[in-house]
Amino acid sequence: MQALTRRAFLVSALSAPLVRAASRPNLLLILADDLGSRDTGFQGGDLPTPNIDRIAREGVRFTQFSCFPLCTPSRAALLTGRNPVRYGLIYSVIRPWSGYGLPQDELLLSEAFQRAGYGTATIGKWHLGHAHAAQLPNRRGFDHFYGYVNAEIDHFEHTKLGGLDWQRNGKGVREKGYSAELLGNEAVRWLESRDRRRPFFLYLPFDTVHAPMQAPEAALRAQSHIANPRRRVLAAMLSVMDQQIGRVLTVLDRQGIANDTLVVFLSDNGGAPGQGASNQPYRAGKLTAYEGGLHVPAAMRWPGVLPAGRNCDSWMTVLDLFPTLAAAAGVPVSGGKPFDGQNYWEAIRNGRPFERGDFFVACKRNETLDRQFALRSGPWKIVEIVNPKDEVTTELYRLDRDPGEQNNLAAREPETLDRLRRELERWRKLHPLADIDSSMNPHPGWIPPADYAQMPASYPAAASSQ
Repeated sequence: MQALTRRAFLVSALSAPLVRAASRPNLLLILADDLGSRDTGFQGGDLPTPNIDRIAREGVRFTQFSCFPLCTPSRAALLTGRNPVRYGLIYSVIRPWSGYGLPQDELLLSEAFQRAGYGTATIGKWHLGHAHAAQLPNRRGFDHFYGYVNAEIDHFEHTKLGGLDWQRNGKGVREKGYSAELLGNEAVRWLESRDRRRPFFLYLPFDTVHAPMQAPEAALRAQSHIANPRRRVLAAMLSVMDQQIGRVLTVLDRQGIANDTLVVFLSDNGGAPGQGASNQPYRAGKLTAYEGGLHVPAAMRWPGVLPAGRNCDSWMTVLDLFPTLAAAAGVPVSGGKPFDGQNYWEAIRNGRPFERGDFFVACKRNETLDRQFALRSGPWKIVEIVNPKDEVTTELYRLDRDPGEQNNLAAREPETLDRLRRELERWRKLHPLADIDSSMNPHPGWIPPADYAQMPASYPAAASSQ
């Protein structure tokens, strides 16, 4: 039945009528990688990001926006609108030797827009499965894919563990250049050559400012005034991404479609302080369930539709983007599973406050092997940390009064703690019984492919659960 549903969906996508670009907005979705809440100018940071700031200045800035604390879960949530605990992608990232990926029975944002007649492309980091062809972007609603499938590739060599991880539509490509600049080149090229009879959805997930911390020499020299060497490299990487975002925005201006394009910018998770990121005033950072790992910079721009210079102080999460963006574009989402996110489009458009429901996150720490869980419910947030001996530490915070999570109220608010603990446990139990998490290290005998684009052809057939 699932296979028949998928085939019917693809037939529908291929037979969808062309939609005039003027009748529906284009969508440009820009995702930064590991960018801290205080790493952008519009969030009060000390690093210049004029083009990113332009999106916020000419649109709506979100002062409370939450993601998951690491790459794969946030990207899965972004494209499904559903909490990744439901399909087993919440605790860790997909590693080079992982055979699993985003389940085939999850409807993706890209598939909904493709079915509605949009031209679709993703240019950048995928990180949602790569061992089987069915897991790759070209089979998940994207007409065009350029970029890479793993995380933490060399920004100049475009390799992961020695294997080439750089491709265009399933074929490995060897190119010279810094990855963020190549992604900018491709985005401009695609926008210039696309079928202009259709509106477009361009998903642009940059690899900046993710490790390895590398930047072009010219960009490093421009940041030589920054004393902290880690912060200096991060600033250089960020400046390159900001320039590429500026180039893409310029294309929209040059084509006269800026007023017909909804632009969204956010980071996939909080920054890594050890790599030079700043998450102030929030606690900790990436790979933790504290706000430094969850709170990210975010903004939306649609000239003439969204008011310029407005702050949205209502709390929103990455889960809410799929239903909200689909509503903004008038794209139907029938046929998918129930969202965990909510559609806040009209509230954002009209400047009305809104309240969302509970938000559950989890992760497994690489260094300590502890598991961290958190549930936010309005201003309240519970954090549970389970160490390898299954010893549990429980913390309770009131974020509207203590955004830095410094005052543990667990002993003083037993009723609230008990309520949130029960709800957190309910979410934990939604995880599939089979643990599909991969080891941090490859299994014995695993050899990196010479070209990850060839991996689907050589990997064992997908299991039936895929």
